[in-house]
Amino acid sequence: MTKYIKTIWLEIHVRVKSQTKMFCSCTNAIALAEEPNINVCSICMWFPGMLPALNKEVVRLWLIGGMMMWCEVNKISNFDRKTYFYPDNPNAYQITQLFEPIVWYGSVKVIVNDEVREFAIHHMHLENDAWKLIHAWWKTLCDYNRAWAPLMEVVTDPVFHDKEEVMEFLKELQKLMRAGGVSDADMEKGQMRCDVNISLAPEGFTELWARTETKNVNSFSAIWRVIDHETKRQTKILEAGWEIDQETRWWDDASGSSRTQRSKEDAMDYRYFPEPDILPIELSDEFIEEARATLPELPIEKRLKYLKDFKLGKDDARILTVTRDLSEYFDELVKLTNDPKKSCSFMTTILLAMIKESEDINSVDELKFNISELAKVIELVNKDELSSTNSKQVIEELFNNGWKADIIVDENNLRQKNDMWALESLVDDVLNNNPSQVTDYKWWNVNIFWFFVGQCMKASRWQGNPKIFNELLRKKLD
Repeated sequence: MTKYIKTIWLEIHVRVKSQTKMFCSCTNAIALAEEPNINVCSICMWFPGMLPALNKEVVRLWLIGGMMMWCEVNKISNFDRKTYFYPDNPNAYQITQLFEPIVWYGSVKVIVNDEVREFAIHHMHLENDAWKLIHAWWKTLCDYNRAWAPLMEVVTDPVFHDKEEVMEFLKELQKLMRAGGVSDADMEKGQMRCDVNISLAPEGFTELWARTETKNVNSFSAIWRVIDHETKRQTKILEAGWEIDQETRWWDDASGSSRTQRSKEDAMDYRYFPEPDILPIELSDEFIEEARATLPELPIEKRLKYLKDFKLGKDDARILTVTRDLSEYFDELVKLTNDPKKSCSFMTTILLAMIKESEDINSVDELKFNISELAKVIELVNKDELSSTNSKQVIEELFNNGWKADIIVDENNLRQKNDMWALESLVDDVLNNNPSQVTDYKWWNVNIFWFFVGQCMKASRWQGNPKIFNELLRKKLD
């Protein structure tokens, strides 16, 4: 039986996080508007005689996105007109870039199965979004709120051969866009969606066979299912001796199936020509360097640093680099505590759990207390002045009401006592008051040891250091 190798490449649409749209001053469709057609004007509604004016902030964010993918920057680029008509594109063309995009030939570094890999970016171009169609009963309604919203389209080379590579790449791209402030890239909100191109060919063939493009897949799990489904569908066709039709397909996630949308157009079918209403974009060296100066450390570089230098676990390193604010908060906490592992533990197991459950606080930027107070809690734990159990109580109080860690500890009598003489006296009292349990222990009932620890903690009103109690008890009982 012939073995077929799949080749995958992606076209990812990312909504630029500018305040206004690409060619007018209307509010950008970063999130869904409360009502249809409230963020519109005569320009983005394509009234006759209206002309577009390019948004400088969109170009700056676009440039940052390209730089974070190590793309080459073209100082002179052009817009092109892509001619076609769909009901969501009433002017019968889209303003996009085909021949001279602003950035091209880059790569994204990704960790796949514990191996650092690089996947090639062919180019990234800018184009306007279409409006939204709402089908209600026997009518189709039109919402212009997202018309002319700026989209970056990231086009990869055909470099993927399994779905794990695709998923890790997309997750890393999402982190890049968020870290650079380019886009929130939230797939659930339509801020990032993906066209999945798949071509199958017999093992050993170097040329790509006919491909299909599954359009506008809007979740990671759906992309996973699309790759599985389309691979099986194409394999079945090839094994029957038929050829694959080059076409665009539509994915129905509810049924887990796809269907033909239209035959796949080539560039000539769109009748591309230079956009006559927009002059070429000329980027100055100063503009490029200003954008470059704002670039943050790449999430993948932070992740590798956390793994190699801080010795964090894979899951912890991944979680702490999901967003820029989270990784920067962690970096600052480590500077204050000089304890990466303890800082990681307190953030991932306590603080992030509280944020997840909270209705008011959604990120570390919204916390009611200064980061130095969390560092103080970690310091107290490391000095054995605060137990791990009580530290959570202190952080809960900080999270809910703010204030100072030291004051919370003392007002609630949470500070551990480490006075060896005083704790030894308590141990002696516990042993003297429980002679039968001491006898049981010496007759090899070793499990009763934790009874003594509990009695000592109770006698100290839960302020004694359990480590010291443990040491003293073993010394006196053995």
